[in-house]
Amino acid sequence: MNTLKNKVVLRGIFSAALIAGLGFSSFAQVQKDNWHNLDFKKDSVFGVSTEKAYLELLKGKKSTPVIVGVLDGGVDIKHEDLLSVIWVNKKEIAGNGKDDDKNGYIDDVNGWNFIGSAKGSVSHEALELTRVLRRDKARFEGVTAETVKPADKPAFEQYQKEQADFDKQTNEAKNAVANIGGLKIALDAMVKNMGKENPTLADFQNYKASSDMEGRLKNIMVSQLQNSTFEEFYKAQIVKGLDHYQDQLAYNLNLDFDPRAEFVGDNYADSKQRNYGNNDVTGPDASHGTHVSGIIAANRTNTIGIKGVADNVQIMGVRSVPDGDERDKDVANAIRYAVSNGAKVLNMSFGKAYSWDKNAVDEAVKYAMSKDVLIIQAAGNDNKNLDVEKSFPDRRYEGGGTAEAYIVVGASGSADDKTLKADFSNYGKTTVDVFAPGVKIYSTVPGSKYEAYNGTSMAAPVVAGVAALIREYYPKLTAVQVKDILMKSVVKVDHNVDIEGAEGETPKSVPFADICISGGIINAYNALKLAADYK
Repeated sequence: MNTLKNKVVLRGIFSAALIAGLGFSSFAQVQKDNWHNLDFKKDSVFGVSTEKAYLELLKGKKSTPVIVGVLDGGVDIKHEDLLSVIWVNKKEIAGNGKDDDKNGYIDDVNGWNFIGSAKGSVSHEALELTRVLRRDKARFEGVTAETVKPADKPAFEQYQKEQADFDKQTNEAKNAVANIGGLKIALDAMVKNMGKENPTLADFQNYKASSDMEGRLKNIMVSQLQNSTFEEFYKAQIVKGLDHYQDQLAYNLNLDFDPRAEFVGDNYADSKQRNYGNNDVTGPDASHGTHVSGIIAANRTNTIGIKGVADNVQIMGVRSVPDGDERDKDVANAIRYAVSNGAKVLNMSFGKAYSWDKNAVDEAVKYAMSKDVLIIQAAGNDNKNLDVEKSFPDRRYEGGGTAEAYIVVGASGSADDKTLKADFSNYGKTTVDVFAPGVKIYSTVPGSKYEAYNGTSMAAPVVAGVAALIREYYPKLTAVQVKDILMKSVVKVDHNVDIEGAEGETPKSVPFADICISGGIINAYNALKLAADYK
């Protein structure tokens, strides 16, 4: 689902049992804003030991700059903590309306936007499910199992699955809007009775509930405000929750919504078309891509904001992911653009359950492999086993074979216990390579601000940052060798973790080694030590 940004914030918060049980997930804050860069033995949080690596392994060493392509929804290139690390195309003269470097893109000074044109940029989009269902409806609407032609039967059965999936997601979104809307009304009434715009924990503790509903709401808020303010909770869970599901109905699951012709104007049927878009790498909403970029490379030497994982990286923003599902053509072109303009690591914090033109993406991935580029992709936030559930893009080519320099990343938490696997994270013994911190990761957001986000979208750039570090300090290593180092240097997890089941089910306890190929959490210190002696 697009950049994975909404589902992870809301997963487990607004279930079908919202009104009956009002079951909220924890909104607790992790103790340290920089926890993902800390060391488990020294700091008691399961970070990736970045700070230890700088202190003990990298001090005084020279590095070479590495370009990291952030294929995402946009990057705030003016953010105070990213200004010094934004890639600049030195062959292009800004604002002259010419393609100075003859790469096919006019004024691409900091990257490119493949979901825009001179008319503006795409903000919301449909899910790929919606798009393929719209396509297949034109072919099969009115056809039945009895009337379908034998040759069309497999495609017809796929169409039926698409329709069932679409109906399920639409009903869930409608129910969520009704439930969250009802909860918002009840909570707003409680707050009004208190006479305070932003009530405190004590205000809720002292509130005298006038009904069972208010009693349950009071208990929830007392629990939630142990580690959060009312304003933070209300914005993140109530407002964003309602906005998310309303947007799903208005855009993502709307069969009549298609902004492509208006804002892009390309020939979408031509997957080989390259030269479309505009140079607005920020776009209408750069929150997700800016957060990802900060995790990778926020300035480590200034005294403001946060510390990125890598210290000598240039962030190339390639906008290809809207609020909705990315399109295969745009992803393919984003990969090609980043690779052709010098990126050696690509971060792809997006994914979807359906694919329109997988071959186009496969060919672009093959191009990246041929140019010694390492691809890092987020595993997704649906708590699904990717060994049995399809997710796109992936490393497996449609015609056979796999991309060797390609890493799929799951999200982990800060505690070395049964909760180490983030409850939302996808997993897979043969499909997910490693896990990395992805819970309450504090990073940059537009407007020179900072927020904590959850998601495999946050775990992937931790790995991309470590990969970039290795390529900075050991530039002779190939992309395949860097992947090998990252896989071999994980901190192995030798205990079981919980995998959440369906609502009401008891979590399943499984060995960590059964949820990813490496059986561990990425570690910068171990990786850099191995890189120094790698043969």
